[in-house]
Amino acid sequence: MSGPAREALQALYQNTLRTSQSFASYNFRSYFVQRTNDAFRAANAEQDPSKLKEFMDEKTKELEVLKRSAIINQMYGGRKLVVETPEDMPLPKKMERGDT
Repeated sequence: MSGPAREALQALYQNTLRTSQSFASYNFRSYFVQRTNDAFRAANAEQDPSKLKEFMDEKTKELEVLKRSAIINQMYGGRKLVVETPEDMPLPKKMERGDT
């Protein structure tokens, strides 16, 4: 792969990874980060320029969809999961039957 094509692929990877990490929901964020890494790892070994061009076009369109999806997810993200709580933050106390 030539220099400019590799640089363009690297820039697309970084933009897609950055967008994937911007999801508010832990599950979506983890899924899209892993999916991005897997897709670009497979494309990194590709040598055929026509397949790389097709891959870049497809991933550019997917990036636009991913950006819109991340914005919506940030607006309606919901509560944090247990795996997302910082370790120094105490977990809520378990309520007893007599507690109100």
